[in-house]
Amino acid sequence: MGMNGGESYVLLKDAVEYVNKAVKVNLCGAVVEFGFPNKSKGSDFFCTLKIVDASSQEHGLSVNIFTEDMTMLPRVRSLGDIIALHNVLMKDHKGNAQALFNKKCSSFALFEGKSCMGFIPYQIYSNFHITDQDEVLVTQIRTWLAHYKFDAGMNEYSLQLRDIKVGKYFDLVCKILHMSVVVDDVSILYVWDGTDAPPTEIQMNLDDEARIPLPLQSEQSPLSRDVLCTFPCVGTVLRFTVGKFFEDIGLQLQGRGQWVKFRNITCQLQSGLWKGVLLPTSKIRLLSDKDSAVKHCERGYVERLSTGVDHLPRPSSITEMGYGHVGFSSLMEVLTFTKVTQKFKCVVRFVAIYPWQPEDFRSPETGLYRIRFTLEDPTARIHAYLYGEDGEEFFGGCPTIEILTKKMNKLLGIPESDDAAGVNACRNPPWVQLCIKSYYLDKNDPWTTRRYRIFGARLV
Repeated sequence: MGMNGGESYVLLKDAVEYVNKAVKVNLCGAVVEFGFPNKSKGSDFFCTLKIVDASSQEHGLSVNIFTEDMTMLPRVRSLGDIIALHNVLMKDHKGNAQALFNKKCSSFALFEGKSCMGFIPYQIYSNFHITDQDEVLVTQIRTWLAHYKFDAGMNEYSLQLRDIKVGKYFDLVCKILHMSVVVDDVSILYVWDGTDAPPTEIQMNLDDEARIPLPLQSEQSPLSRDVLCTFPCVGTVLRFTVGKFFEDIGLQLQGRGQWVKFRNITCQLQSGLWKGVLLPTSKIRLLSDKDSAVKHCERGYVERLSTGVDHLPRPSSITEMGYGHVGFSSLMEVLTFTKVTQKFKCVVRFVAIYPWQPEDFRSPETGLYRIRFTLEDPTARIHAYLYGEDGEEFFGGCPTIEILTKKMNKLLGIPESDDAAGVNACRNPPWVQLCIKSYYLDKNDPWTTRRYRIFGARLV
């Protein structure tokens, strides 16, 4: 025998009594976490929600929802929105109680959470009929939510970006800075937690730089300067490729700055750049700005800024430079500086070079140095050019090919044992101090033609 929409709801703590019994129950709770949609082994789509109520605040209850079409899955707009579920079965999964939503006989309605007073759901599945009892229960949960503290639920799997490793599964508390649509069903999500992702080894054939330059970002097209200017200037911005459903679930309504917790994600490297990976089992929890984990991230970021140069990578001593009266800048600060032309001091790595053979550093026509470097720090990558007299200063005049090769191997992070095979070597470039100045090629279009040059620095 089952309960219909007009009969009593079951408290989440009592739902375990119905596990593996042929009894359909009605449940209602606030959504604190939801998984991304996946294709089932059959023809259905499914996702997992975690809901809580006053009786089950700590652990909550997982709900697995199956529908024929992905657009029919719940599209939760905000932390604490309320879902009413009718005619679901309770099942055991590895010792844990879960609710199972059947596409044929179950139904749901999604209501706004504590910020709303109305009873018109913003999404309904199937033949859900709202009753007076539904309104009473939604009101009770909203009243309880007014005093309920949403928590990120930190555990031993929680990491910050500074601790990530390739292939390691982890949870991440971060702020969504931006989402850009690449194609109709694919978007890129930009997230940040105020820390620097670890520097990576560069696995690239230096001969390829002429044909296939090391990319400056993992996405095909760079973000506009207007968007970059909204990003923090300290801390790595991690990219995730996400499906259209991520936009459908309503995160776009939160605007920039929504804090979230991703559960069970991993990272991979793409051309030496970190890239976040969402798994079929990944979940997302929307967080309040007052969450303790959020406050921890924000406090760490403020402390980094207050310590001056301590927020920068520690540079080696293989370069010297003048321009000592100017403070250090991140490459994100360089990219977003308010004036087109400016001089900067940075701590960077030389991750690529063109041309890379020392005998080609100088123009055969003029004899002047003309080299393009790819520089990176935890915030960005840029191309910076070394030209003419700046090249003379950088290399100490006109050293021999042998000396130039040794200097460049050290700068590019090529191990001495791999000198002969340096073109294919796995490289770990050191951090170095450098002076960079911005300039433009066309005074009628200065921002579009903005470029960067190395100056006032010398390889020791």
